[in-house]
Amino acid sequence: MKPIVAITAGDTNGVGYEVMIKSLLIGYVFEIMRPVIYGNAAVAKKHFQTLDEEFRNVTWNMIDDPSQAKDGRLNLITCYTDDLPVQFGKNTEASNKAAKASLERACRDLKAGKVHALVTAPINKEALGGGHTEFLTEQFGRTENGKLKTENGSLMMLCSGNLRVALVCNHVAIADIPAQITEENILAKLTLLNNALKRDFRIEKPRIAVLALNPHAGDRGLLGKEEETIIVPAITKANEQDIWAFGPYPSDGFFGAGQFTHYDAVLAMYHDQGLIPFKTLDMTGVNYTAGLNIVRTSPDHGTGYDIAGKNQADERSMRNALFMAIDVLRARAEYDELRANPLPFIERNEGEGKPRREFIDFKTTTYNDK
Repeated sequence: MKPIVAITAGDTNGVGYEVMIKSLLIGYVFEIMRPVIYGNAAVAKKHFQTLDEEFRNVTWNMIDDPSQAKDGRLNLITCYTDDLPVQFGKNTEASNKAAKASLERACRDLKAGKVHALVTAPINKEALGGGHTEFLTEQFGRTENGKLKTENGSLMMLCSGNLRVALVCNHVAIADIPAQITEENILAKLTLLNNALKRDFRIEKPRIAVLALNPHAGDRGLLGKEEETIIVPAITKANEQDIWAFGPYPSDGFFGAGQFTHYDAVLAMYHDQGLIPFKTLDMTGVNYTAGLNIVRTSPDHGTGYDIAGKNQADERSMRNALFMAIDVLRARAEYDELRANPLPFIERNEGEGKPRREFIDFKTTTYNDK
């Protein structure tokens, strides 16, 4: 059975529906997944009328539950009303509520095990009071003693081919960054990144470059001491834990000289330090939330209000997000199977003495032990 992928439609006034439908209406997408869109068909139709004729007459398989999804069809779960006003290019209270409603419904189905991965179209951060990464960390992040570890329970990671850039600080004001650059946080992010590269990207011994916080890596303390007092000690501790981390490197020279090509991933200290060079190199990458017990991907761009409704949005980032979700599901299943206890595979007698063998299900990356 093909994995079921939940796709949230995002901001109803942005480019989410456009990039979603352009990505899905390719025959081979349906060969590797059963997509379930969380949105509204009537609202989607308003978007499709702005597209080329080949995209305008979409036939939906309207369902109430992911279990009803069919192969080769555009399955849709209605999450908000048909009369929702679509105002291209505008951030409205109605569009924010719709975006949140579709995401919350998809998360419920993820928690219930009804879908196997989540791909999110762009939203305005006002809809969630923050970004997707923060919201999903609250929903699915690791806990310790009953308390959620929001600071280091997940990892925002931009991916394009062999270029992977992860962040210590996600959506944080520049003024608040220094307080979050701690030895503990850097080490936690390096651990999450190292584990993700192994389990999700099939890299046995990852090499991770760590960027400096200050210009010229602090210039031996002349331009800041965080490198000497925080970042280097964090790298040292990571090395002691058998994590191959190197640096810290000044961001400008590191990317300008192409040093990133020698590493499997880069850990940047804050958002723009890592994402400006990444998006300069490739605007069709994927935003991946590593460190969670679910698989979530997204295009690496925003709502695109300036081009919404104009049939100008580039769908490649969304398409790459769909493919990457399947790649990570498969990689996790392979990784877990190779390291699993072999006992669940031993034949045993059940019921009327009939032998039964347990097998791994790559779609859920857990063992069926019924």
